[in-house]
Amino acid sequence: MALLQVNVLPLGTATPSVSRFVADALNVAEASGATYQVGPMSTCLEGPLEQMITVALQMHQACFSEDVQRVVTTITIDDRRDKEATLQSKISAVSQ
Repeated sequence: MALLQVNVLPLGTATPSVSRFVADALNVAEASGATYQVGPMSTCLEGPLEQMITVALQMHQACFSEDVQRVVTTITIDDRRDKEATLQSKISAVSQ
């Protein structure tokens, strides 16, 4: 199981807020059925690596619209193979 941190940044929007475009990306994560957590500056996904990369790509694409012609997306992958890691296990590990 892989953990991905995804940060989508729509550029050149007509308004200073990008919230509605990010909400479109979050709708993609929700529809995918993946386990995810929204943070103040990024979203974390949990699941099979190839599937999570596909979800991240779809989130990136969801930010494009008539108002947005450029999107910068940063993806960080944590693909641990020696033991199962989940979003909750990582939080628990630092909360003890």
